[in-house]
Amino acid sequence: MTLLENIHRGDPETRRKQNSKSKPESAEVAENAEGWAVASRIARSTEEAQGMNPLRPQPPQRSPHVFLFDVFSASLRLCGVITILAATASAAVTGTVFNKTTGKPQAGATVALNKLGQQLGIEMIDQAKSGPDGSFTINQDIGGGRTPYLIRAAYDGVTYNLMIPPGSPTTGLKVEVYNASKQPGGAKVSKHMVLFQPGGGQMTVNETYLFDNPGQTAWNDPGAGTLHFFLPTAAGGKVQAEVTGPGSMPIGAPTAKTAKPDVYEIDYPVKPGETRFDLTYQVPYTEGAPYEGKIVTKDENTYLIVPNGVNIAGEGLNDLGQEPKTQAHLYGFSGASYNVQLTGNAAPTASASEADASEDRPQIEQIMPRLYDKKLPILGVALGILALGFALLYRAHGTVPAKESNERGRG
Repeated sequence: MTLLENIHRGDPETRRKQNSKSKPESAEVAENAEGWAVASRIARSTEEAQGMNPLRPQPPQRSPHVFLFDVFSASLRLCGVITILAATASAAVTGTVFNKTTGKPQAGATVALNKLGQQLGIEMIDQAKSGPDGSFTINQDIGGGRTPYLIRAAYDGVTYNLMIPPGSPTTGLKVEVYNASKQPGGAKVSKHMVLFQPGGGQMTVNETYLFDNPGQTAWNDPGAGTLHFFLPTAAGGKVQAEVTGPGSMPIGAPTAKTAKPDVYEIDYPVKPGETRFDLTYQVPYTEGAPYEGKIVTKDENTYLIVPNGVNIAGEGLNDLGQEPKTQAHLYGFSGASYNVQLTGNAAPTASASEADASEDRPQIEQIMPRLYDKKLPILGVALGILALGFALLYRAHGTVPAKESNERGRG
């Protein structure tokens, strides 16, 4: 080795280069491993700082197809829920039977749904029993039409009615019932009106009894009846009877003869509130001839009435003057029987009793629907959501696959 060579080897730069060339392979591998470890620690710390845990498996990236399919599925579910709710809301008649005597819901009442028609009258559709909490459900869809319906709840031998006009709600109904008794309690005839309408050799007699029951118990006596009335022998036992219960429509009522001569009865419960009995019968008429009648009920007020153009005379009559609307003449009477003479003829017009009946009878009023007129908007929204889901899914199928094929082509 020459001097120059020794000098060259002794130079620091030369020694560094020689050392780097002479470093064994194992040392190079060790340095690389140490570098990778440091890089891994740096990467891990960076991921942790960003909220990522490298040891926890990360959820796979969702493709646009999966996302749009989820949106479509959710739309279908929402559409189904809305449709079911709209259908369920109108598919049943629900409500509660409430006993006003006890102040509690009434179990065990028979609740019947009836259809009111001009040809068939009252037609029962379905019925159910009220549960322990008084609730009832009748699985019938009666919405969307113009037909009135009637709920009839039978309890303790008495039937109670609730009208359902066209378009009114059929859920959350409340049917009120009462305990019944064979004793009248506070029920009494508050007003008894007898209207005489002679003409053409016949006289039509209209009698109206207004029962007032101020209590919380229905008076029902099937054995003896609730109304007893006198029917002249000249009527031949023919009488038409009609009863209007509290908040109800007039219905025909059968009459039956009692053991007393010329006294008949009507078996109809007198519920709390006002109950009206209307009787109509005909007898032969001779002007000026005496006509006899009896009052078999304990009336608070009894009135004998004649229309304009007819005069009446007899003992015990208290002239109360003319009724302004109908011009009929009213007479108060407090006895148990009367004997009167009538002269003149009534004009061929509607009787005062019929006029009062038409005013007092509940009228069916058509109410605009609350739910059924919203069916179409609800279903429209549901179908709109469904259409949006279809559109998104169609666009996803039409654009995304094309992009993927182009990327494959560029590869």
